[in-house]
Amino acid sequence: MSGDEQELIAQLEAQERELIFGRFDNTDAWKLGCAMVAAASARALAITIDIRRHGHQLFHAALDGTTPDNDAWIERKVNVVNRFGASSYLVGRRLAAAGRELDAALGVEPVLFAPHGGAFPIRIAGVGVVGTVTVSGLPQSEDHAFVVEMISAFLAGRSG
Repeated sequence: MSGDEQELIAQLEAQERELIFGRFDNTDAWKLGCAMVAAASARALAITIDIRRHGHQLFHAALDGTTPDNDAWIERKVNVVNRFGASSYLVGRRLAAAGRELDAALGVEPVLFAPHGGAFPIRIAGVGVVGTVTVSGLPQSEDHAFVVEMISAFLAGRSG
């Protein structure tokens, strides 16, 4: 594994340790989702945004320029977070660093899982992963970065 790969994985792991919610309810999903739509619209991003808690879709928005294919990518990325308890990007980077693929050898059907950036776990302190915030439509590193940026801003606004 190269130094760049190690550094990226360490950065992704740090994000997951830092971006912890004290609670997350339907109103939080609405507020976060609306903030994400506003930011994406201001940047003219063609993305689909999806927020779930315990498999219950609490927020979904498909902005101009998206297609049903984005919804399919969201499902596959969410499956990765639900299965592995980590962001879809982190799982994908760990696999790539190990020279592995997400396949039957890991007990999954590849067509149902996408270890690509964009799905981030909603992790509650003292509880664990309870849901996902997911974006599809940009290159995987940008999908991931947008979700992390928006969760960071949401959490900062809650404590400030």
